[in-house]
Amino acid sequence: MKPASHSPLLAPTRPIRFAATLIVLRDGAAGLEVLMLRRAEKEGDQNSGASVFPGGGVDPQDRLLHACCDALDDAAASHRLALPAGGLDFYVAAIRECFEEAGLLFASEAEGRPVALEALSDAEVAALRATTEEGAASLRGLCAERGWRLAVDRLAYFAHWLTPPGMPRRFDTRFFVALAPEGQQARPDGRETVEHFWLRPAEALDPARGLRLMNVQRRVLQQLAAFGRAEACVAHARGLPQIPLVMPRRALAADGLRAVNPDEAAYAEIARIDPEGEGHGRCELDDGLVMSLSPRVLRVTVRRAGVLVNGYLVGGARNEWALIDVDGGDERHRALLLSSAPGPVRWVLSAQDMPIALGERIDLGGCGLRVLRQGWLLEEERMLFAAEAPSVPALPVGEVEWLALRSGFLLRL
Repeated sequence: MKPASHSPLLAPTRPIRFAATLIVLRDGAAGLEVLMLRRAEKEGDQNSGASVFPGGGVDPQDRLLHACCDALDDAAASHRLALPAGGLDFYVAAIRECFEEAGLLFASEAEGRPVALEALSDAEVAALRATTEEGAASLRGLCAERGWRLAVDRLAYFAHWLTPPGMPRRFDTRFFVALAPEGQQARPDGRETVEHFWLRPAEALDPARGLRLMNVQRRVLQQLAAFGRAEACVAHARGLPQIPLVMPRRALAADGLRAVNPDEAAYAEIARIDPEGEGHGRCELDDGLVMSLSPRVLRVTVRRAGVLVNGYLVGGARNEWALIDVDGGDERHRALLLSSAPGPVRWVLSAQDMPIALGERIDLGGCGLRVLRQGWLLEEERMLFAAEAPSVPALPVGEVEWLALRSGFLLRL
């Protein structure tokens, strides 16, 4: 079987656009509910038809609205978002996009009361939204005309996600949570968004509900499901000391490419072998899979007694290979390892079959394998081949970064 390997061409660098999303919450009869919008079906839109939270790109003109914001300046907003400057742009963009897409405006009257859009006619609200869609300068004019202030202080920073490498469009998105403004009703704009739902997170996640959810929406909904009341979620977000950046990776599964999140077993390996997101990493192992972990290392997986077991081939510049059968004793697996070797196998290494002594080194041509008590160390890649993960204190200090084990994916120490 031909190994899954690295593409010789790097994917073109794709620009990353800043974006902001506002997760609007309220309390229903059964607890916390979240506003979801169904996006219009559009050709070329990677989120076409998906159920999402209100949000969109940060516009360079959003900084024009800093003077219209209440109780939060750019210095404080930037500190919260761990940015040197421009943090308030994300808060402004979240409010602007929420009004455009969902018809909910987080703003206050001059006296400090929340803006009650229900007191206005449908035609007047539609005109206000149309004005907002013209850009930040128009929204600034609207705020000046009506004496409104953007209620950025009602938004609590909740999450930070970056679209995986390899996607056609990539977004560096800050997520905020906020309680739904009183005296307002959600209304999709009919172009970008065509339907809205107030759902408990568990309902939105239920396959029976039939929502098309992107990976980030699914993960955020799983987080929201931990809260019984909306205010508890907002309070939790305000109390978070730091918000880590979450960047999924793309990898092949049985049903095609999918997002792999940092808490999944395959994540570190995918980041190592497919940093550009070309899609040749795997997030599922299978019987007979031959996987290139680097130009020097092949992993061969077989199913034995219902368990997937790994063996490895390690080679260097001379195209001479060492077969590392960390488990040992399986003829089918060893035969598959031998047949998968790109060149002659000169060394067979296993607990039962060791041609060299502890501490000695095999020269593979430009790289070497050294025998340790814990396994075999490929020095140039700081990769240790072992049956089981040894305890970290037992490893030579600074010499091991990766573990290639009897089962599972590469582990990074």
